Amino acid sequence: MEQIYTTHINEHFGRAAAERSCGCPVCSLYRMLEENEIELILGASMMEPDVRIKTNAQGFCDIHGRMMFTRKNRLGMALTLESHLDQLRREVDDKPLVVAGFPARSRIAELESDCYICRRIDRNFAHLIENIIYVWSVDPKFREKFSQQPYFCLPHWRAMLQTAKEKLPKKQSGDFAAAAKKVVLPYFDSLREDISWFCKKFDYRYADEPWGNSKDSVERALKFLRGDMHRQDGGQKQ
Repeated sequence: MEQIYTTHINEHFGRAAAERSCGCPVCSLYRMLEENEIELILGASMMEPDVRIKTNAQGFCDIHGRMMFTRKNRLGMALTLESHLDQLRREVDDKPLVVAGFPARSRIAELESDCYICRRIDRNFAHLIENIIYVWSVDPKFREKFSQQPYFCLPHWRAMLQTAKEKLPKKQSGDFAAAAKKVVLPYFDSLREDISWFCKKFDYRYADEPWGNSKDSVERALKFLRGDMHRQDGGQKQ
């Protein structure tokens, strides 16, 4: 495996181990990659011809379009969108003799499932997951840090299990799966209890009972089930 991202992996896992409110460390790493890509596309790479060719062809998904919009460089975004719109306008009307509407429908359908930033993140994120597995396999100190995580969200738990199965020997893959399970299942059980208590608090019989850890259990359950990769501030640094 290519050994990249190891410093970032140790930093994010260390932070989550020290402060459990950080949540899933893999979500945090994803946000780091996303932040990097947003800064790049609105910075120096914006005017690179090879990048412009790709952004013209792929466009941006709704999430990343909105994240870009919240940044200060709206001129950079406008320039990128200008050339994207110019190319798209030509493409949706480049075959006037074909049955009306077909080229437009097919091209728009492509755009609806494509995004330049998503593609970049997906490729880099796959390498990052591989490196989490690699560091765990060779570094006993990281294995200890891994065991101290507050939880892993379900999508990233699955991704790590899949990569471990593909990249590690069978025995080591099984050991990794067991280590990850010891992190996930206790949190899973405590979250279920918090959600159940949250529901009971709406019963008058429990109105005077303390909330305990249940007040934010709905938000935490959503993050656990689907991941916490996009912050509500639109991805801006805090």
